[in-house]
Amino acid sequence: MFGIAMAFGLMAIAIRLATAYVPTQEVAFFRNAFGLLALLPMLLRPGHAPLRTQQLPRYLLRSAIGLASMLCGFWALGHLPLSQAVSLSYSTPLFVTIAAVLWLGETVRVRRWAAVIAGFIGVLVIVRPGAHGFQAGSLIAVSAAMLSALVSIQIKQLTRVDGPDTVVFYTYVFWVPLSLLPALFVWTWPTGIAWLWLLATGILGTVGQLLWTRALRLGEVSALTPISFTQLPLVVALGWLLFGETLDRWTLLGAAIILAANAYIAHREAVLARRRRTQAP
Repeated sequence: MFGIAMAFGLMAIAIRLATAYVPTQEVAFFRNAFGLLALLPMLLRPGHAPLRTQQLPRYLLRSAIGLASMLCGFWALGHLPLSQAVSLSYSTPLFVTIAAVLWLGETVRVRRWAAVIAGFIGVLVIVRPGAHGFQAGSLIAVSAAMLSALVSIQIKQLTRVDGPDTVVFYTYVFWVPLSLLPALFVWTWPTGIAWLWLLATGILGTVGQLLWTRALRLGEVSALTPISFTQLPLVVALGWLLFGETLDRWTLLGAAIILAANAYIAHREAVLARRRRTQAP
C-alpha cells in the first residue's frame, strides 16, 4: 500500500509536468497507451492464464466513466495546487458509500453516515464556496472523485466474476481508443522531456493499479487505508520543491477531516465484514 501511495503520488507530479507541454486529453491518452504497454509483458508471459471475459459491455461503461474521471482528475492536477487536487481526490470513499447504498442496496448505519457528513464538511472547508479563495476548478476535482466512486462500484461488480488482472487489462483495452478520440481534437506532438513525463504517467499508473489489487488481497482495508494517506505529504513536499507551492491552512484542515472520515469508514467496513464472517454458517 505504501508502494501504491508513492506510485500515484509520483504520477501526480508527472501529470503536472506533462500538462506544461501537451493538453490534458493527450496526457490521458499517453498515460493509457504507455500503461497498456507496461502491462502486456506481465499479463502475456508464458504460463499466465488467458484473459477471457463475458462482461465486455460492462467494461465499456466502466472505462467510459473512468475516462471522464481521469480527464477531470488530470485537469485538476494540472491547474490546481497539487495539495488541493490530491486532498479532494480523497473524497472518493465518501461518494462510494453513497453509491453503494443507491446502486448495490448496501445498508449504511448512523455512524458511517456521520463520517460521510464529516468528510463532506472537509470538502467544503477546502473548496470554500462563496469565499474569496474559492476556485471553480475545485469542482472539477470533486467531479473526478464522484465519478471515481462509480468506477469503484463497477470494479466491485466486475471482480465478482473476473480476476483483478482481467479487470485491469480490459480497462486499458477500452481506455486507449476511448482516450484517443478527445486527444485528436487538441493533438500536439510531444517533444523532448515531455516524452519522459508521459512515459512515467503510464508506468506509475499501471504499477499503482497492480499493487492495489494485490494489497487488498493481502490485507484489510482498515489497515491499508491510513497508509495510502502518505501520498499527500509526498505530493506537498514535491509541489513545494518543484513548483514553489505552499499548503494553506484550509486545505490542511479539510484534508485532515476527510482523511479521518475515510479512516473511520474503512474501520467500520472491516468490523462489519469480520462480523459477517463469524456469523456465516
